[in-house]
Amino acid sequence: MTTHENMPKPPIVSDSQKQVHLEWLNAVSTIPTAAGYEHRVVKWVNAWLNERSGFSTTHDPHGNIEIRIADCPKTDHPIYFTAHLDHPAFVVDEAQSETQLVLGFRGGVMADYFSDARVRVHNTDDSFVMGTIGQEIMNEDDDGQQRSADPFKLYSCTLDAPSRVEKGTIATWDLPDAGVVDDEFGGIFHTNACDDLAALAAALAAIDELRLAKADAKPIGDVRVLLTRAEEIGFIGAIGASKDGFMPKGSRIIALENSRAFPDSPIHGGPIVRVGDRISIFSPELTGAVAKVAERISGGASTPKASEKASDMPKWKWQRKLMAGGACEASVYCAYGYCATCVCLPLGNYHNMARLADAQAGTHDGVPRVGREFIGIDDYHGMIDLLIECGMDLPSSPGFVQRLEKLWVDKRFVVGETE
Repeated sequence: MTTHENMPKPPIVSDSQKQVHLEWLNAVSTIPTAAGYEHRVVKWVNAWLNERSGFSTTHDPHGNIEIRIADCPKTDHPIYFTAHLDHPAFVVDEAQSETQLVLGFRGGVMADYFSDARVRVHNTDDSFVMGTIGQEIMNEDDDGQQRSADPFKLYSCTLDAPSRVEKGTIATWDLPDAGVVDDEFGGIFHTNACDDLAALAAALAAIDELRLAKADAKPIGDVRVLLTRAEEIGFIGAIGASKDGFMPKGSRIIALENSRAFPDSPIHGGPIVRVGDRISIFSPELTGAVAKVAERISGGASTPKASEKASDMPKWKWQRKLMAGGACEASVYCAYGYCATCVCLPLGNYHNMARLADAQAGTHDGVPRVGREFIGIDDYHGMIDLLIECGMDLPSSPGFVQRLEKLWVDKRFVVGETE
C-alpha cells in the first residue's frame, strides 16, 4: 500500500465513463426487488459480471454475494464496500381469486401512504398487472385486540383485470419512469429505488474502476464488494454474514447507504461520511480514515472553518454527519466486532414517502402519496470518487495523531518545551 507522501494522484473518472455509471444506476434502480426476493437484482449483477473479466465471486449460505478483483492477493484485512439488494416492497402472501390478493409489505413505510395506493404486480415475464391497495388486514390476539399481522403487515389488493398471480410475486408502487431533472448543480436523478440500489451501482462502479487501475499496474489493495439480502426487514443478510464470519475479522467495512436528506445534510452537499446512526456510533478510526480520504480529494474539510468563507470551499463536496434518524448495516458489523463505518447519499422521498415531513407533522394537504426517490447526480459521482480513492489508499489510522504530533513539534516552544 502506498503512503500519503508518494501516493499517485486519485484516478479521474472520464465524462464518458461517468455516463456509463449513470446508465448502471438507471438500469438497476428500476428493477423490482424485495427482502427475500432479490433475484432480479442478482440476475442483473451476474450479467454485469459476465460482461467483464477480472472478478471472482463467492456466495455465502444466506445468498449474500462477495465480489473481489481476482488478481489482488487476499489479506486478513480487506476493505469492503457493502450495499443491500432489497428495497421496501410488497410480496404476494395469498391469491384469493384472480382479482383479489393479500400482499405482505416488507419494509418501513408510514401507514398513511397505503390506502388506495396504486401498485404494479410483477409477473415472471417482466410484464405487470395494475392493482389498488385496500385496507390493512388485522389479526385478533388472545385478548380480542386487533393487531397488525406479524412478521409483515398484510393488505388487500384488487387487480384491475383478472390475472393468475402466484404466491411470492413482487408488487411495487406505481411510479413514473426514472429520469433526470436538470438544475444548476448538474441534475437530480429520480427513480423507483435509490435505497440501496444507487449505492450498489456506486460500489460496482468503484470496484470496476479499481480493476482497470490494477490492470494499469496501479497499487490497489484487497478491495471487495459485499451485496447483502433482506436489509429492509432488519439487516438479515448482514447479520448472517457477520455471525458466520464470512468477512475476515480484520476487515474494514464501509457500508453504503441512501439516507434521508435534511437541511443540514442536503442533496448536492456531497457524499456523507456518516459518523453514526440512531443505534450506534461507528468505528471512529475507520470513520476518520474515510474522512481523511475525503479531505485529500477535496483539499479541505467538509464545512468551512471559522477562518474561512463558504466561497473558499473546494468544488468537490463532501459531508460528515451523525444522521441519527435511521439505522444501517454499519451498526450490525460493529456489534459483531468488525471495524465499520458508513458512507451515504442524501436521499429525497425516503422509502418513496413524498412530503414525509408534512405527513409526520399532520400538515399534509390531502392523503399522503408515494413518489420516486431521488439523489443528486453529483453526489453519486462523488461517492464513486471517494470509494475509488479509499480502494487505492485508505489510511490505516485516521491521521489525527500525526497531526497532533506535528502541532507539538511546531509549537511546543509556547509552553517552554524544546525537545
